[in-house]
Amino acid sequence: MIRVAFAEDHLALIDGIKLLLKYEEGIEIVGTTSNGEDLLNLVRLKEPNVVITDIQMPKMDGITATKIIKKEFPHIKVLAFTMFDQIDAIKQMVDAGASGYLLKNSALEEILKAIISVHQGRTYFDANIEVNIDSPSKKKKGILTNRQREILRLIGEGKTSKEIAEELFIGVHTVDTHRKNMVRILGLHGKGELMRYALEKKYTF
Repeated sequence: MIRVAFAEDHLALIDGIKLLLKYEEGIEIVGTTSNGEDLLNLVRLKEPNVVITDIQMPKMDGITATKIIKKEFPHIKVLAFTMFDQIDAIKQMVDAGASGYLLKNSALEEILKAIISVHQGRTYFDANIEVNIDSPSKKKKGILTNRQREILRLIGEGKTSKEIAEELFIGVHTVDTHRKNMVRILGLHGKGELMRYALEKKYTF
C-alpha cells in the first residue's frame, strides 16, 4: 500500500486527486493540508510513503518543508506539484530532496504514474518541462550563496533587514552586508532593484 500525504491550497485540485485515487488499489491518501507547517505535522503523525506538495504555500513553502521532511524521514519520497515551471524552482526542489516534479496542468492520470514511479525509487518529471538533474552543476561567477538566497527569499516576502535578522538569528549589519554583496553579484543598482529581483524570483530560489 502506497500511503500518500497531499499539501495543496486549492480545494478543487485536492478533490480531483482524491477522486482519482479513491478506487485505485494499492494507494491511500492518509491526509491533506493547505500549508507547509501542517504538512510537517501530518507527515510526522502519519509517516506516508509519498508526499505531494505545492511550492507556494502559507506559513512554510514547499521547498523548506521538503528539506525538513527529507532530513527527518529520508525514506519518504517527495513529489512537487506546482504551477512554477522555471528551471530554478525545479532545481531548488530537487536539491531539497524531491524525487519528482509535476505541473498543475498535468493530467490526473500522470499524477498516478508519478506517485508509483517515485515510490519505486525512480524520478519523475512532467513531460512539459526539461531538466537534466544528472549533470553536475557548474559553479558560475556571480552565483549567490545559500545564505544569500535565503535572505533574498525573505526580501521577496517583504521582510525588513531587522525581521530577516531575527528570523535567521544573525545581526542586522550582517543582513545589510549581504544585501550590498547581492546587489554587486547580481549586477543590480540599489535596494529598489534588489527588491524587484527578489519579487521576480519569489518561489524559484
